[in-house]
Amino acid sequence: MNGRARPVQVAVVGAGDCSEEEGRAAEEIGMTLAENGAILISGGLSGVMEASCRGAAASGGFAVGILPGTGDGNPYLSVRVRTGMSHARNYIVVASADAVIAVGGGYGTLSEIAFALKEGKPVFGFRTWDIPGVTPCPTPRDACFKALSAVPR
Repeated sequence: MNGRARPVQVAVVGAGDCSEEEGRAAEEIGMTLAENGAILISGGLSGVMEASCRGAAASGGFAVGILPGTGDGNPYLSVRVRTGMSHARNYIVVASADAVIAVGGGYGTLSEIAFALKEGKPVFGFRTWDIPGVTPCPTPRDACFKALSAVPR
């Protein structure tokens, strides 16, 4: 290794069909993570995933999309990993991350939260599932800074 610490990898998870508020929050999360040198890990599709990647791209960041099939995903991805695994890719999204931020979301998001908790990854939520193990955050920036500080460097 070259003596430099590797960048923190944070998964941003949420629904492919999100509200305007969730989209704005996800975009702010992507921007904040990029501004702090983190790599964003995403399911690579639309909604929260696309908004977070758009935010990362706007701030010169790096976004990895773990895609369910063979498509190209959203246009803001830096790297596309085409899995052909449909929803089973949710585990790969979480396993690739040091911490997870959930924004809103349905059952797919819940599965990613569950995988993260099962793997001992810290999970921070902005208006998402209220379950034990998920640290609720009042703002998108709060979720970012808690996720970034939860990862030893």
